[in-house]
Amino acid sequence: MQSRSGPANFYEQSFVEQKAWHSSLIIDHCDFPDDLLYDYDGNTWIKIDPDGSNATVGLTSLMMGIAGKLSSVRTKPLGTIVSRGRSLGTIESHRMVGPIPSPLSGTIVEINERIAAVPRILNNSAYDEGWIVRLKLSSMQSEKQELSSVERIVPLLKERIAEFHVRCFKLFPDHEMYEIGSECTAVLARLNELIDKVAVGDAIHIVSDDPTAYVEMVAWSDRTGHELVEWRREGNLFHFVVRKTGREGDRMGGIDASRSLS
Repeated sequence: MQSRSGPANFYEQSFVEQKAWHSSLIIDHCDFPDDLLYDYDGNTWIKIDPDGSNATVGLTSLMMGIAGKLSSVRTKPLGTIVSRGRSLGTIESHRMVGPIPSPLSGTIVEINERIAAVPRILNNSAYDEGWIVRLKLSSMQSEKQELSSVERIVPLLKERIAEFHVRCFKLFPDHEMYEIGSECTAVLARLNELIDKVAVGDAIHIVSDDPTAYVEMVAWSDRTGHELVEWRREGNLFHFVVRKTGREGDRMGGIDASRSLS
């Protein structure tokens, strides 16, 4: 994420980001922890326990970008025996309904019930809180060779991101605003109208083509108290993700801040 001092170079294809619990390879803004194994065809990841008996399975940030905001996550019941490539359950969004293919064969021994209750957890934390199931593995030694480290599949991941026009964000947007050619007065007025309607914690993705958009969005965030989570520039377009917080500043922020994006 760029600092508030001004734009950084957002045209790198990939870099390594250190986090408290793992390091990740960032490919076109999509996060791929390097301590996991991946099933490229299934868009799944797996973390095998040190003794090789059990493993945790989830979906990648790339799959979240393809699917969009999830409305439903269903898993098969405890005790279900699944073969590699067969479904562990299904995900549903406004874009698609699809299976969750198992990267290895085994028996479901634990289910993440939180993501069934709150699917957005999977959107926002695909590799941590958004894990899907735990498997007792049955054919790990023979099937593990079908999996890959992220380093081995970087070119393939880049191709798939481009093919599906995936945009990954640090916080998955709940709402979208496309404001191409709009003046700041109208943009910020509409943003404040939307902010008033959505729930605390909801994220809004705003797209603008105004060259001063970054400065104005930082000022808006400071004025209103809502969080500017992330921003980037792609060509002549600026992308912002803001999150509604519980602490709002100047309630007239949309009017005062709407001096101009032009």
